[in-house]
Amino acid sequence: MSGHVRSLAGSARAAQPAVAALTAERRRRLIEGMARSIEAGQARVLAANAEDVARGEAAGLSPAMLDRLRLDASRLAAIADALRELAAQPDPVGRVTRREVRPNGLVIERQRVPLGLIAMIYESRPNVTADAAALCLKAGNAVLLRGGSEARASNAAIAACLHAALREEGVPEAAVSLLEDPAREHVLELLQLSDLIDLAIPRGGEGLIRFVAEHARVPVIKHYKGVCHLYVDAAADLALARDLVVDGKASRPGVCNALETLLVHADAAPAFLPPAIDALIERGVEVRGCERTRALCPQVAAADEGDYAAEFLDLILAVRVVDDIGAALAHIGRYGSDHTEVIATADPAAAEAFVRGTRSAAVMVNASSRFNDGGELGLGAEIGISTTRLHAYGPMGAESLTIERFVVRGEGQVRHPQSRTPDLGPSAS
Repeated sequence: MSGHVRSLAGSARAAQPAVAALTAERRRRLIEGMARSIEAGQARVLAANAEDVARGEAAGLSPAMLDRLRLDASRLAAIADALRELAAQPDPVGRVTRREVRPNGLVIERQRVPLGLIAMIYESRPNVTADAAALCLKAGNAVLLRGGSEARASNAAIAACLHAALREEGVPEAAVSLLEDPAREHVLELLQLSDLIDLAIPRGGEGLIRFVAEHARVPVIKHYKGVCHLYVDAAADLALARDLVVDGKASRPGVCNALETLLVHADAAPAFLPPAIDALIERGVEVRGCERTRALCPQVAAADEGDYAAEFLDLILAVRVVDDIGAALAHIGRYGSDHTEVIATADPAAAEAFVRGTRSAAVMVNASSRFNDGGELGLGAEIGISTTRLHAYGPMGAESLTIERFVVRGEGQVRHPQSRTPDLGPSAS
């Protein structure tokens, strides 16, 4: 081991108590300062991002990957807005979530406290540098960031803005540490530091997630791939369903909450599929379907089993006609990734059967899959969408980066009466 990664993690760990000790007001002020610093550093960040995008184009990154990588003035403004929204939210640190008094008079509280040092390992999206840092700080944690090589310049420029805000507030810069060398061996070293790192969160492609999960000696929450489905029920409003599939697939195909598979009840398919597929093709979507789909829409390419398991992250959609909601749920159970499932239906019973029948982190009824996002669900910035059933499941905001502990308040209660010191009277001394 090089020692550099351990040293970086050690410094971040040492800085964490200073973050936890900040008042809620100071944490709010710090995150607002980070938003201002990013706005003030816009020219520097966009110039660095242009370098990354140029290298990505030369390296042949896919359009979806380039879209994840690219920043512009509006996206940078959205990052700052997300930080301000996060800053304004209630501070989770120290919040008592439950309080009860036991028969023996003990007061039992459950209190939210920081996790400690979080390692964020991610690819492509430079906005994660700001989002993850702000979320960890809001929850009283320190963070060690390791971005991908494709966004190296962008991540460094954003981290410099964040460090300026930390200095202004008198918080150690090491509370937001960036591992600039993206070499895979450094990630492996990072994942062994069980004495320093409390949680690792990988966010990126399937290969990165698997590497982290297989090699980590620290707890891992996986932001796994999004094989998201829309099921169009026999009772669906077909115009509504068409809007959901177009938005879910074509609005931003390179994100994890984009639709990858469309399932259509056989009774709805003849009226729904031809106009829906025409609308998709008009927007540049390549559609791959089963034989029943192709019988209704001959322009559709044939789908294979791999298509139904794929996270395309591109303008590609797999389609299957199913006999009923049970068949739709069976398909999702076989191919889904526990990320986001959607039903379009006007039948409340069908909606409830779908909600009960899926186990994904988010289930949408007559709403686009694209709403499975921390900002859209009221969390402000998100550090990722957990598909791991641990203490957090679904979009992870600041509260998900804390954990509950017990605080017990008593007045001298002991569990065993014989533990009490006998009262021997005044002469006992």
